Amino acid sequence: MSPPEDRHSSDAPARPHGHGHSHGHSHGHGPAAPVSRHLRTVIAAVLIPFAAAVAVGLLVLWPGGAPPHQPSGVGFDQPTEKARVVTVEEVDCAAVHAEQQPQQPGPGGRAPSAGASENKPCEQATIKVTTGKNAGRTFTTVVTPDALRRYTTGQDVVVSYSPKAPKELQYAVSDVDRTVPMWVLAAIFAAAVVVIGRLRGVLALVALAVSFGLLTLFILPAILQGSDPLLVAVVGGSAIMLVALYLCHGLTARTSVAVLGTLASLLLIGLLGSVFTGWALLTGNTDDTTGLVHGLYPDIEIRGLLLAGIIIGSLGVLDDVTVTQTAAVWELKEADPAAGWRTLYGAAMRIGRDHIASVVNTLVMAYAGAALPLLLLFSIARSSVGTVATSEVVAEEIVRTLVGSIGLVASVPVTTLLAALVVSADRPGPDGARAARSGPGGGGRRAGQGRRAVPGQRAGLGRRVGRGRRRKH
Repeated sequence: MSPPEDRHSSDAPARPHGHGHSHGHSHGHGPAAPVSRHLRTVIAAVLIPFAAAVAVGLLVLWPGGAPPHQPSGVGFDQPTEKARVVTVEEVDCAAVHAEQQPQQPGPGGRAPSAGASENKPCEQATIKVTTGKNAGRTFTTVVTPDALRRYTTGQDVVVSYSPKAPKELQYAVSDVDRTVPMWVLAAIFAAAVVVIGRLRGVLALVALAVSFGLLTLFILPAILQGSDPLLVAVVGGSAIMLVALYLCHGLTARTSVAVLGTLASLLLIGLLGSVFTGWALLTGNTDDTTGLVHGLYPDIEIRGLLLAGIIIGSLGVLDDVTVTQTAAVWELKEADPAAGWRTLYGAAMRIGRDHIASVVNTLVMAYAGAALPLLLLFSIARSSVGTVATSEVVAEEIVRTLVGSIGLVASVPVTTLLAALVVSADRPGPDGARAARSGPGGGGRRAGQGRRAVPGQRAGLGRRVGRGRRRKH
């Protein structure tokens, strides 16, 4: 089926009949049909100023790196080094002054049953620091029988360093080294994306790297420098959106419509997030990490940080929805070039409603899964649903989820309407006709259709008639 603008180029000269039927159908994964110069001009008139504003915002807000900071030694704010477990041996817990944590009564006030950890010896691991100025120093750590983390000889670990502490207490194991499994998982992910996505997969990985670079080189340092988190998130998120969409899907009108739909939805999410975080009196300071950040950098506006998280968290799902809806409208127009914008909008919205149902549920379940330990604590406390839902730590997640979901739902009709209006209003000029003639295998086939098809005949039937006559030669 020919692109919409190619229907007007039936007077194009026929190509040699040997190639006239080589590309008689379109592919959903192929490039989008080009639109006229007029529509390209209209879309560019909207997007070029927006892209220029994003570029200016990046230049003005660019932080030039994170501000200098001396580690406080509290929580995550302490220097770390790599180390290795040299030996692990069993010792008597009393001999090393290690005691197990007392277990709390279970449900109904019943005492917990005796665990398998009782009367078991402790383990004493000798750790050797392998990096930093004190590389080679060793220290010991004791693991009680009820501890969840165990150590094995030769295991790599991460140790925290407290320079002001006594020498024998300066190092402590803070985590295990997960470098190898994380890199292996990342390699499997990249391989799956490239093998299945091919060139699009490679471009998606490049866009992912650029997005990560903008996050770590612009968004995070700019917030630490004291810039407004909401403004930084809007500028950085817009830059990520432009790079990801155009790099993965090409510099086409179809991609531009998806960009406009995503932009409109992000504005709605920012507006709703600002209104409801203020109305619900959410401070954003609901965990130890946020409190530590606020303590180290008092100039950071924590509520703005909450809004920034809502916007950035919604961006990836919005891209998926807007691109899918725009592609659906373009393909529907390819299948039925005579369809008006109302027909296209109605058909694409039927696709979009299915998309909404699945994606909204995905968002809610993702947030619920992240907050599962917290929900378990409320369940243990036997708090009412109303008490749990209106507590700040849960209300913050509810606002985050619902605001993002509203923006996601709104992106479907907005993007679908924009796409339907664009493809229906397209009237190719001479450039569009020339593109139709010069397209691979397209001009000759469509010219043949124009000469041979009788009024009211389907295009496919016209092709069959044309092919029959060519065989007579």
